[in-house]
Amino acid sequence: MRLTHAGFIGSLVGFLVIGTAQGQEAQTSHEHHHPAPEAQATATQTNPAQTTAAPSEAARDEVSSEARHVPPDPPAHEMGDMPYKAMAKMMQMDDTESFGKVLIDQAEWRDTETGTAAVWEGQAWYGGDYDKVWFRTEGERSGGKTEDARAELFWDRIISRWWSVQAGARQDFGSGPARTWAAVGVEGLAPYWFDVEATLYFGEQGRTAARVKTEYDLLLTQRLILQPELEANLYGKADPARQLGSGLSDIELGIRLRYEIRREFAPYLGLSWRRLFGETANFSRASGGGRSDLQAVAGLRIWF
Repeated sequence: MRLTHAGFIGSLVGFLVIGTAQGQEAQTSHEHHHPAPEAQATATQTNPAQTTAAPSEAARDEVSSEARHVPPDPPAHEMGDMPYKAMAKMMQMDDTESFGKVLIDQAEWRDTETGTAAVWEGQAWYGGDYDKVWFRTEGERSGGKTEDARAELFWDRIISRWWSVQAGARQDFGSGPARTWAAVGVEGLAPYWFDVEATLYFGEQGRTAARVKTEYDLLLTQRLILQPELEANLYGKADPARQLGSGLSDIELGIRLRYEIRREFAPYLGLSWRRLFGETANFSRASGGGRSDLQAVAGLRIWF
């Protein structure tokens, strides 16, 4: 019986020791997965600083820009009501202001069949966006005298985006008696960027005439420009005093290569071919001239 009691007591002690060890292990595992309240409180206090995202770079720039912005001073003098002209003059923004331009398209020397000649062709205009005063002139001097020249003065009115209508007068001078004409025509930009002038003339004693001219600027580079040109003149009745026949009088075809040293200043070289027709050619032959003439040209193109 004493051995039995001793075995029972040993078994009981062993059981208590094992149970205590298992309890301590379980408590340690629980503390590992569930921190103590003090640790949780500490973690709660430190996490916001660690987990809060820093402001983005764009937000910092915006704040910095707002901080640097200095609002302008309020106007020292408030602007009251004023007429349009006074406001446009003060602000220098007058959309109705007049302006102008002078273009000497050809100021050239030509080698003709009768010798050298000086030829000019130019135009000038002044006005607003819709209405302008327009002046055109062209002519030729040879042997110290003006052979053939004309001057035209128009009122020019815009009728579409690319075209304007012109009405005015033309004066012919040079060889033969002077002639005065009433004139009406159009000028503008045709498709494919052809500059076009077409004018009808009505003169004394039932005389009529028509002139058509077109030219095109072909940009080989930004400064080197090839310009072909075509001009035709027609007359309703003959004018022997000025050696002009009825119908198609003449056609002039030219080509010029210019170099724009500045946009406003360009020397050029080229060729010009003129062909007379009908009675006009007969008048030329009777005075010792020919029906056609190929001329070398050199000159300047200037505008301001």
